[in-house]
Amino acid sequence: MSELANIARPYAKAAFEYAVENKAIAQWQDMLGFVAAVAQNDSIKQALKSAMAANRLSQLFIEVCGEQLDPHGQNLIKVMAENGRLNTLPDVLVMFNQLKSDYEKEVAIDVTSATELSDKQIADLSASLEKRLARKVQLNCKVDPQLVAGMVIQAGDNVIDGSIRSKLTRLADALQA
Repeated sequence: MSELANIARPYAKAAFEYAVENKAIAQWQDMLGFVAAVAQNDSIKQALKSAMAANRLSQLFIEVCGEQLDPHGQNLIKVMAENGRLNTLPDVLVMFNQLKSDYEKEVAIDVTSATELSDKQIADLSASLEKRLARKVQLNCKVDPQLVAGMVIQAGDNVIDGSIRSKLTRLADALQA
């Protein structure tokens, strides 16, 4: 985990806790998504690197964001500017989304298959993974013909590689040993 992610964690946690308390998770996710995009703008990145005073920087940021920020979102921007942390906004968004997924007991799973999966295969795979992980599953499916056959399933740090390509690679390694 990067240093910026460690710095972003308390801001994401505070924003998430406030959002849960006020039943505004979706609103805060939208706000953070917008300010994270603004923070990645080249002109804003230059301003963040400059020696601009924190109150002027927060004012600039709030003006750019306009009506996308409610008063509480503006307070977050002011606090982060005072602490010189506006450059961590993209990491705050990522962590906020992770907290939201944990809160809602959801997990995003990347599925790479050699061929396009049918609707029934997707439904069966989703049901199986939901049962195994005890969470709601969101599948992100993509096709990679180089797998030859089978699929690779990745959920966070867990990887299930059932592709023919990896089996052939392991067989080749065993034969060479």
